[in-house]
Amino acid sequence: MPRLNYRRYQQRMLAAMAFYTGFMLLVWPSVRTVTGLPLKISLALAPLVPMFYVLMLLAQRIRDSDELEQRTHLIALGVSTGVTAALSLLGGFLCIAHLVPLDGSVLIWVFPLMMICYGASRWYVGRAYGLDTGCDGGERVASALRLMLLGAIVAVAAAYGWRHGWDDFRVGLLTGVGSGLLLGGMVKGVLRKRAAERS
Repeated sequence: MPRLNYRRYQQRMLAAMAFYTGFMLLVWPSVRTVTGLPLKISLALAPLVPMFYVLMLLAQRIRDSDELEQRTHLIALGVSTGVTAALSLLGGFLCIAHLVPLDGSVLIWVFPLMMICYGASRWYVGRAYGLDTGCDGGERVASALRLMLLGAIVAVAAAYGWRHGWDDFRVGLLTGVGSGLLLGGMVKGVLRKRAAERS
């Protein structure tokens, strides 16, 4: 099986995330109004397809890394698993004690929480080992542009939701995520440019 280089990994990851975001915003909300059981089950489980694809891409990326990069991946996966398990346990205890009113829909945040913890942990561990975990070779500027592109996609989804009367929570969440991605991409691009100028 050919190696999955960074450019292909980023392109496929971005395509999967764009598909997931578009599906969750435009199609998935109708799962509550669909009456046929097979269609309802299909719509409810369809978002798992891009998520499993993302996990497959991540596994390929780890497989194709050298030993040091694999070590950073595995440490980050261990940290993200531990943090997610601890927060889930904390939330469970608070719910049982009736201190925090949560229902089963909060489980949808487990996977994003794991990915955020994984990314932050891998960045931190990679810096400790002197690795540039953000990208390979000449992909520094391209990764910042991809981050801004993803932020623009989410911002467009937020504008679409605002125009079509979505609830404030969903529009606010999308606006915050989109703004964060755009700002993160711009900051990353500026930092990369300054580092290139210094070297």
